[in-house]
Amino acid sequence: MDAFFVSVEEHDNPDLKGHPVVVGYDGPRGVVATANYEARKFGVHSAMSVATAHRLCPDLIVVEGHYSRYKEVSARIHAIFRDYTDLIEPLSLDEAYLDVTANKRAIPLAMDIAKEIKQRIYDTTGLTASAGVSYCKFLAKVASDYRKPNGLCVVHPDKAIDFIDNLKIERFWGVGEKTAEKMHSLGVTNGKQLRDIPLPVLTHTFGKMGRVFYDFARGIDPRPVVTEWVRKSVGCEHTFAEDITTYEDMLMALTPLASELVRRLEKNNFKGRSLVLKVKYSDFRQTTHSYTGSAPIESMDEILSRATTLLDQVDTSSRAVRLMGLTLTSPVVPQTPRSDPQLTFDW
Repeated sequence: MDAFFVSVEEHDNPDLKGHPVVVGYDGPRGVVATANYEARKFGVHSAMSVATAHRLCPDLIVVEGHYSRYKEVSARIHAIFRDYTDLIEPLSLDEAYLDVTANKRAIPLAMDIAKEIKQRIYDTTGLTASAGVSYCKFLAKVASDYRKPNGLCVVHPDKAIDFIDNLKIERFWGVGEKTAEKMHSLGVTNGKQLRDIPLPVLTHTFGKMGRVFYDFARGIDPRPVVTEWVRKSVGCEHTFAEDITTYEDMLMALTPLASELVRRLEKNNFKGRSLVLKVKYSDFRQTTHSYTGSAPIESMDEILSRATTLLDQVDTSSRAVRLMGLTLTSPVVPQTPRSDPQLTFDW
């Protein structure tokens, strides 16, 4: 299932079942983290403001998230995965790729493994999971979303092109709202039409992603399951209860941000060389400024000093600011990929 947070809340509080429910902060600037299917019938979805969600669904129930609980349930699900393979790539708390080509239980068919894992997840947690089975990440991911909730979809190599031909372009990995608009301008609304577009046209229109889309339309995705990875960035941000309008207020906001960033860096044992300051204005437009050094940026004093210098580059005179954030990136250790995929689980 793809409403993981809400499903955990409903499991822990059965009185919520059957009602439109979202997990989020029920405040003037709260955002929906997850919406259940009853809420989605009213057009409520994740990343929507809670205020908008209330307007669409007056009977909406907003539940504050219990993220330690979600992590606990996710860990139990991953323990089940490890009974079948060590080749697991987590995408988030509620989604992961599994390579079961050479699985621990010597089960010949990936579909049978998916069925068994789905049943064990339900028996262990009381939650349902959707699974996609195929020979590459792209198709496994699409398949996992295809028959939600509690779905199982298998895309066999012999049926892959037919499956892709009928796939709406919006379902392709990497295709968001703006990319979909560009695809439509090329006359592309499905996989078959995408395959008819020459590679030079795709690369001219979409840059490096053009080659990715060209391959996807042909059922090609060489990306491996990444079981050992290095975090690329650590960051934090804060949305103000009321917009701030002066440079002095923005400067004061940097101190708690820098303190929180240091805490997260220590928790994740992360070292990076680039500091990024993000500022989002009241009209939701945003700007970023960055500094990259030759050595890791680690101390509170250095982060605050660099952030102050970056703030001096921001236009603070003409627009109110609703959000500020700091992120450290450019990690000092490279990422290491490995193996090939077979399953995607989304619970």
